Amino acid sequence: MSKPATPVSPPLKDELDIVIPTIRNLDFLEMWRPFFQPYHLIIVQDGDPSKTVKVPEGFDYELYNRNDINRILGPKASCISFKDSACRCFGFLVSKKKYIFTIDDDCFVAKDPSGKEINALGQHIQNLLTPSTPFFFNTLYDPYREGADFVRGYPFSLREGVPTAVSHGLWLNIPDYDAPTQLVKPRERNTRYVDAVLTIPKGTLFPMCGMNLAFDRELIGPAMYFGLMGDGQPIGRYDDMWAGWCTKVITDHLGLGVKTGLPYLWHSKASNPFVNLKKEYKGIYWQEDIIPFFQSVAFPKDCTTVQKCYIELSKMVKEKLSPIDPYFQKLGDAMVTWIDAWDELNSAAKKDASASASAS
Repeated sequence: MSKPATPVSPPLKDELDIVIPTIRNLDFLEMWRPFFQPYHLIIVQDGDPSKTVKVPEGFDYELYNRNDINRILGPKASCISFKDSACRCFGFLVSKKKYIFTIDDDCFVAKDPSGKEINALGQHIQNLLTPSTPFFFNTLYDPYREGADFVRGYPFSLREGVPTAVSHGLWLNIPDYDAPTQLVKPRERNTRYVDAVLTIPKGTLFPMCGMNLAFDRELIGPAMYFGLMGDGQPIGRYDDMWAGWCTKVITDHLGLGVKTGLPYLWHSKASNPFVNLKKEYKGIYWQEDIIPFFQSVAFPKDCTTVQKCYIELSKMVKEKLSPIDPYFQKLGDAMVTWIDAWDELNSAAKKDASASASAS
Protein backbone atom coordinates (compact mmCIF):
# COMPACT_ATOMS: atom_id res chain seq x y z
CA MET A 1 0.00 0.00 0.00
CA SER A 2 1.45 3.39 -0.95
CA LYS A 3 2.00 5.94 1.80
CA PRO A 4 0.18 9.29 1.56
CA ALA A 5 2.38 12.06 0.21
CA THR A 6 4.05 14.17 2.87
CA PRO A 7 2.74 17.75 2.63
CA VAL A 8 5.48 20.09 1.48
CA SER A 9 5.89 23.12 3.72
CA PRO A 10 6.06 26.45 1.85
CA PRO A 11 9.67 27.73 1.61
CA LEU A 12 10.84 29.95 4.51
CA LYS A 13 7.36 29.78 6.06
CA ASP A 14 8.67 30.63 9.54
CA GLU A 15 11.45 32.92 8.35
CA LEU A 16 9.62 35.48 6.22
CA ASP A 17 7.13 38.30 6.85
CA ILE A 18 5.03 40.02 4.18
CA VAL A 19 4.78 43.79 4.80
CA ILE A 20 1.89 45.73 3.24
CA PRO A 21 1.31 49.50 3.59
CA THR A 22 -2.35 50.45 3.02
CA ILE A 23 -5.16 52.96 3.51
CA ARG A 24 -7.96 50.61 2.38
CA ASN A 25 -9.56 47.20 2.90
CA LEU A 26 -7.23 44.44 1.74
CA ASP A 27 -9.54 42.62 -0.67
CA PHE A 28 -6.58 42.22 -3.02
CA LEU A 29 -5.29 39.47 -0.70
CA GLU A 30 -7.99 37.10 -1.99
CA MET A 31 -6.13 36.79 -5.28
CA TRP A 32 -2.84 36.16 -3.44
CA ARG A 33 -4.36 33.66 -0.97
CA PRO A 34 -2.79 30.52 -2.55
CA PHE A 35 0.66 32.09 -2.24
CA PHE A 36 0.46 34.28 0.90
CA GLN A 37 -1.82 32.39 3.30
CA PRO A 38 0.94 30.27 4.92
CA TYR A 39 2.96 33.40 5.80
CA HIS A 40 2.68 36.05 8.51
CA LEU A 41 1.56 39.51 7.33
CA ILE A 42 2.52 42.84 8.87
CA ILE A 43 0.04 45.50 7.74
CA VAL A 44 0.95 49.17 8.26
CA GLN A 45 -2.16 51.32 8.07
CA ASP A 46 -1.45 54.83 6.83
CA GLY A 47 -3.70 57.87 7.24
CA ASP A 48 -6.58 58.10 9.71
CA PRO A 49 -5.99 55.59 12.57
CA SER A 50 -9.69 55.62 13.54
CA LYS A 51 -10.60 54.04 10.19
CA THR A 52 -11.01 50.25 10.22
CA VAL A 53 -9.05 48.28 7.65
CA LYS A 54 -10.69 44.93 6.84
CA VAL A 55 -8.49 41.91 6.19
CA PRO A 56 -9.98 38.78 4.56
CA GLU A 57 -10.47 35.83 6.92
CA GLY A 58 -7.88 33.13 7.26
CA PHE A 59 -4.72 35.26 7.15
CA ASP A 60 -2.25 35.40 10.03
CA TYR A 61 -1.50 39.09 10.49
CA GLU A 62 -0.72 41.97 12.81
CA LEU A 63 -1.94 45.47 11.96
CA TYR A 64 -0.35 48.74 13.09
CA ASN A 65 -1.77 52.23 12.69
CA ARG A 66 -0.29 55.64 13.53
CA ASN A 67 -1.31 55.38 17.18
CA ASP A 68 0.56 52.06 17.49
CA ILE A 69 3.66 53.54 15.83
CA ASN A 70 3.64 56.46 18.29
CA ARG A 71 3.09 54.11 21.24
CA ILE A 72 5.87 51.68 20.26
CA LEU A 73 8.49 54.21 19.17
CA GLY A 74 7.66 57.23 21.37
CA PRO A 75 9.67 60.29 20.24
CA LYS A 76 11.48 58.13 17.65
CA ALA A 77 8.17 57.80 15.75
CA SER A 78 9.14 61.08 14.06
CA CYS A 79 11.32 59.09 11.63
CA ILE A 80 8.32 57.16 10.21
CA SER A 81 6.61 58.96 7.31
CA PHE A 82 2.91 59.73 7.37
CA LYS A 83 0.57 59.69 4.35
CA ASP A 84 3.17 58.03 2.16
CA SER A 85 3.94 54.38 1.39
CA ALA A 86 7.26 54.97 3.21
CA CYS A 87 5.31 54.05 6.37
CA ARG A 88 5.96 50.43 5.32
CA CYS A 89 9.45 50.53 6.82
CA PHE A 90 7.84 50.43 10.27
CA GLY A 91 6.91 46.85 9.35
CA PHE A 92 10.58 46.12 8.61
CA LEU A 93 11.45 47.52 12.02
CA VAL A 94 9.06 45.36 14.07
CA SER A 95 9.49 42.12 12.10
CA LYS A 96 11.28 39.30 13.89
CA LYS A 97 12.02 37.32 10.72
CA LYS A 98 15.11 36.91 8.56
CA TYR A 99 13.41 37.84 5.27
CA ILE A 100 10.88 40.47 4.19
CA PHE A 101 8.67 40.63 1.11
CA THR A 102 6.81 43.93 0.61
CA ILE A 103 4.01 44.57 -1.88
CA ASP A 104 1.54 47.38 -2.64
CA ASP A 105 -2.20 46.80 -2.34
CA ASP A 106 -2.86 47.62 -6.02
CA CYS A 107 -0.68 44.75 -7.22
CA PHE A 108 -2.22 41.50 -8.37
CA VAL A 109 -1.03 38.07 -9.52
CA ALA A 110 0.43 38.27 -13.04
CA LYS A 111 0.53 35.50 -15.63
CA ASP A 112 3.57 34.36 -17.55
CA PRO A 113 3.41 34.09 -21.38
CA SER A 114 2.07 30.52 -21.10
CA GLY A 115 -0.88 31.78 -19.02
CA LYS A 116 0.33 30.29 -15.74
CA GLU A 117 -0.09 32.39 -12.58
CA ILE A 118 3.23 33.67 -11.26
CA ASN A 119 4.15 32.93 -7.65
CA ALA A 120 6.04 36.20 -7.11
CA LEU A 121 6.96 35.33 -3.53
CA GLY A 122 8.40 31.97 -4.58
CA GLN A 123 10.62 33.62 -7.20
CA HIS A 124 11.84 36.25 -4.71
CA ILE A 125 12.77 33.46 -2.29
CA GLN A 126 14.70 31.72 -5.07
CA ASN A 127 16.53 34.98 -5.86
CA LEU A 128 17.46 35.55 -2.21
CA LEU A 129 18.63 31.98 -1.61
CA THR A 130 21.00 31.92 -4.59
CA PRO A 131 24.18 34.03 -4.78
CA SER A 132 24.71 37.26 -6.71
CA THR A 133 27.61 38.16 -9.01
CA PRO A 134 28.23 41.93 -8.65
CA PHE A 135 31.95 41.86 -9.46
CA PHE A 136 31.86 40.37 -12.96
CA PHE A 137 28.90 40.37 -15.35
CA ASN A 138 27.69 37.01 -16.67
CA THR A 139 26.24 37.48 -20.17
CA LEU A 140 23.81 34.61 -19.52
CA TYR A 141 22.43 36.67 -16.62
CA ASP A 142 21.83 34.63 -13.47
CA PRO A 143 24.24 31.67 -13.70
CA TYR A 144 22.51 29.87 -10.80
CA ARG A 145 19.24 29.40 -12.69
CA GLU A 146 18.37 26.00 -14.09
CA GLY A 147 19.70 25.70 -17.63
CA ALA A 148 22.28 28.49 -17.18
CA ASP A 149 25.90 28.62 -16.06
CA PHE A 150 28.96 30.81 -16.12
CA VAL A 151 30.13 31.59 -19.63
CA ARG A 152 33.61 31.01 -21.03
CA GLY A 153 36.02 33.60 -19.67
CA TYR A 154 34.26 34.04 -16.32
CA PRO A 155 36.92 33.91 -13.56
CA PHE A 156 36.66 30.73 -11.52
CA SER A 157 37.70 32.65 -8.40
CA LEU A 158 34.42 34.65 -8.59
CA ARG A 159 32.03 31.80 -9.36
CA GLU A 160 30.97 31.25 -5.75
CA GLY A 161 29.28 34.64 -5.86
CA VAL A 162 28.23 36.64 -2.79
CA PRO A 163 25.12 36.56 -0.59
CA THR A 164 22.05 38.21 -2.14
CA ALA A 165 20.70 41.01 0.07
CA VAL A 166 17.93 42.37 -2.20
CA SER A 167 15.56 40.89 -4.80
CA HIS A 168 13.87 43.58 -6.90
CA GLY A 169 10.84 42.47 -8.93
CA LEU A 170 9.09 44.15 -11.87
CA TRP A 171 5.52 44.85 -13.05
CA LEU A 172 3.31 44.20 -16.02
CA ASN A 173 0.53 46.58 -17.11
CA ILE A 174 1.04 50.02 -15.46
CA PRO A 175 4.75 50.98 -15.63
CA ASP A 176 6.46 52.62 -12.65
CA TYR A 177 6.95 56.03 -14.29
CA ASP A 178 7.52 59.49 -12.84
CA ALA A 179 4.85 62.15 -13.37
CA PRO A 180 6.34 63.84 -16.49
CA THR A 181 6.63 60.46 -18.26
CA GLN A 182 3.09 59.52 -17.12
CA LEU A 183 1.78 62.77 -18.62
CA VAL A 184 3.55 62.21 -21.93
CA LYS A 185 2.61 58.50 -22.17
CA PRO A 186 -0.76 58.17 -20.38
CA ARG A 187 -1.81 55.03 -22.26
CA GLU A 188 1.48 53.17 -22.23
CA ARG A 189 1.38 49.68 -20.73
CA ASN A 190 4.20 47.25 -20.08
CA THR A 191 3.39 43.99 -21.88
CA ARG A 192 6.98 42.71 -22.20
CA TYR A 193 7.72 39.70 -20.02
CA VAL A 194 11.49 39.23 -19.96
CA ASP A 195 12.38 35.85 -18.48
CA ALA A 196 15.61 36.98 -16.81
CA VAL A 197 17.20 37.76 -13.45
CA LEU A 198 20.48 39.65 -13.29
CA THR A 199 22.79 41.01 -10.62
CA ILE A 200 23.18 44.79 -10.69
CA PRO A 201 26.95 45.33 -11.02
CA LYS A 202 29.02 46.87 -8.23
CA GLY A 203 29.25 50.65 -8.60
CA THR A 204 25.94 50.91 -10.48
CA LEU A 205 22.93 52.59 -8.89
CA PHE A 206 19.35 51.70 -9.81
CA PRO A 207 15.82 53.07 -9.23
CA MET A 208 14.37 50.74 -6.60
CA CYS A 209 10.60 50.29 -6.59
CA GLY A 210 9.01 49.24 -3.30
CA MET A 211 5.85 47.67 -4.73
CA ASN A 212 7.43 44.26 -5.47
CA LEU A 213 10.52 43.88 -3.32
CA ALA A 214 12.15 41.31 -1.05
CA PHE A 215 15.29 41.46 1.06
CA ASP A 216 17.35 39.65 3.65
CA ARG A 217 16.53 41.62 6.78
CA GLU A 218 19.53 40.25 8.69
CA LEU A 219 21.95 41.25 5.93
CA ILE A 220 20.63 44.69 4.95
CA GLY A 221 17.56 45.57 7.08
CA PRO A 222 18.96 48.69 8.80
CA ALA A 223 19.58 50.34 5.39
CA MET A 224 15.98 49.75 4.24
CA TYR A 225 14.76 53.08 5.59
CA PHE A 226 12.31 54.75 3.22
CA GLY A 227 13.19 58.26 4.40
CA LEU A 228 11.05 61.18 5.49
CA MET A 229 8.35 61.62 2.88
CA GLY A 230 4.71 62.60 2.53
CA ASP A 231 2.82 64.68 5.09
CA GLY A 232 4.80 67.70 6.31
CA GLN A 233 7.75 66.99 3.98
CA PRO A 234 8.68 68.81 0.76
CA ILE A 235 8.89 65.57 -1.22
CA GLY A 236 7.05 62.30 -1.81
CA ARG A 237 7.34 59.24 -4.06
CA TYR A 238 11.10 59.08 -3.58
CA ASP A 239 10.94 56.86 -0.49
CA ASP A 240 11.85 53.61 -2.24
CA MET A 241 14.42 55.42 -4.43
CA TRP A 242 16.16 56.77 -1.35
CA ALA A 243 16.22 53.35 0.30
CA GLY A 244 17.53 51.84 -2.93
CA TRP A 245 20.42 54.29 -3.31
CA CYS A 246 21.44 53.92 0.34
CA THR A 247 21.15 50.14 0.17
CA LYS A 248 23.14 49.83 -3.05
CA VAL A 249 26.18 51.82 -1.88
CA ILE A 250 26.19 49.81 1.36
CA THR A 251 25.84 46.40 -0.34
CA ASP A 252 28.68 47.42 -2.69
CA HIS A 253 30.87 48.32 0.28
CA LEU A 254 30.05 45.15 2.26
CA GLY A 255 30.35 42.79 -0.71
CA LEU A 256 26.67 41.83 -0.97
CA GLY A 257 24.46 41.48 -4.05
CA VAL A 258 21.26 42.98 -5.50
CA LYS A 259 19.21 41.14 -8.14
CA THR A 260 16.54 42.55 -10.45
CA GLY A 261 14.14 41.08 -13.02
CA LEU A 262 11.76 38.24 -12.21
CA PRO A 263 9.27 38.06 -10.58
CA TYR A 264 6.58 40.11 -12.30
CA LEU A 265 3.29 41.10 -10.77
CA TRP A 266 0.30 42.93 -12.30
CA HIS A 267 0.22 46.63 -11.34
CA SER A 268 -3.45 47.48 -11.62
CA LYS A 269 -3.86 51.23 -11.36
CA ALA A 270 -1.92 54.32 -12.31
CA SER A 271 -1.76 57.08 -9.72
CA ASN A 272 -2.78 60.60 -10.75
CA PRO A 273 0.13 62.24 -12.66
CA PHE A 274 -0.82 65.76 -11.52
CA VAL A 275 -0.87 64.72 -7.86
CA ASN A 276 2.40 62.86 -8.43
CA LEU A 277 4.03 65.89 -10.06
CA LYS A 278 3.28 67.96 -6.97
CA LYS A 279 4.92 65.31 -4.75
CA GLU A 280 7.87 64.65 -7.06
CA TYR A 281 8.89 67.96 -8.56
CA LYS A 282 11.57 68.79 -5.98
CA GLY A 283 12.93 65.26 -6.22
CA ILE A 284 13.18 65.60 -10.00
CA TYR A 285 15.40 68.67 -9.49
CA TRP A 286 17.31 67.28 -6.52
CA GLN A 287 18.09 63.89 -8.04
CA GLU A 288 20.52 65.57 -10.45
CA ASP A 289 22.66 66.33 -7.36
CA ILE A 290 21.67 63.30 -5.28
CA ILE A 291 22.84 60.74 -7.87
CA PRO A 292 26.38 62.17 -8.23
CA PHE A 293 26.50 62.30 -4.41
CA PHE A 294 25.76 58.57 -4.12
CA GLN A 295 28.15 57.80 -6.99
CA SER A 296 30.95 59.44 -5.00
CA VAL A 297 30.19 57.75 -1.64
CA ALA A 298 33.22 55.96 -0.15
CA PHE A 299 33.04 54.38 3.30
CA PRO A 300 36.00 54.14 5.69
CA LYS A 301 37.38 50.63 6.29
CA ASP A 302 36.03 50.55 9.84
CA CYS A 303 32.44 50.64 8.51
CA THR A 304 32.02 46.89 8.84
CA THR A 305 28.29 46.71 9.63
CA VAL A 306 25.18 48.08 7.93
CA GLN A 307 24.51 50.31 10.96
CA LYS A 308 28.02 51.82 10.90
CA CYS A 309 27.73 52.46 7.16
CA TYR A 310 24.31 54.04 7.58
CA ILE A 311 25.41 56.40 10.34
CA GLU A 312 28.41 57.40 8.22
CA LEU A 313 26.07 57.97 5.27
CA SER A 314 23.82 60.19 7.41
CA LYS A 315 26.81 62.42 8.16
CA MET A 316 27.64 62.66 4.44
CA VAL A 317 24.00 63.49 3.64
CA LYS A 318 24.01 66.36 6.13
CA GLU A 319 27.37 67.67 4.98
CA LYS A 320 27.00 67.33 1.19
CA LEU A 321 23.26 67.60 0.52
CA SER A 322 22.12 70.14 3.14
CA PRO A 323 23.42 73.04 1.00
CA ILE A 324 20.80 72.03 -1.62
CA ASP A 325 17.95 72.28 0.89
CA PRO A 326 17.58 72.25 4.72
CA TYR A 327 15.36 69.18 4.28
CA PHE A 328 18.49 67.04 3.98
CA GLN A 329 19.65 68.07 7.45
CA LYS A 330 16.30 66.84 8.75
CA LEU A 331 16.57 63.64 6.69
CA GLY A 332 20.12 62.98 7.97
CA ASP A 333 18.86 63.33 11.56
CA ALA A 334 15.94 60.98 10.81
CA MET A 335 18.40 58.39 9.45
CA VAL A 336 20.16 58.40 12.84
CA THR A 337 16.82 58.16 14.69
CA TRP A 338 15.90 55.20 12.48
CA ILE A 339 19.09 53.34 13.40
CA ASP A 340 18.49 54.11 17.10
CA ALA A 341 14.97 52.68 16.78
CA TRP A 342 16.26 49.65 14.85
CA ASP A 343 18.92 48.88 17.47
CA GLU A 344 16.49 49.40 20.35
CA LEU A 345 13.75 47.13 18.97
CA ASN A 346 16.07 44.50 17.56
CA SER A 347 18.40 44.19 20.56
CA ALA A 348 15.27 43.74 22.71
CA ALA A 349 14.03 41.03 20.30
CA LYS A 350 17.41 39.26 20.44
CA LYS A 351 17.35 39.31 24.25
CA ASP A 352 13.82 37.84 24.25
CA ALA A 353 14.86 35.11 21.81
CA SER A 354 17.98 34.14 23.76
CA ALA A 355 16.02 34.18 27.04
CA SER A 356 13.35 31.84 25.65
CA ALA A 357 16.06 29.60 24.14
CA SER A 358 17.90 29.28 27.46
CA ALA A 359 14.61 28.66 29.31
CA SER A 360 13.77 25.78 27.00
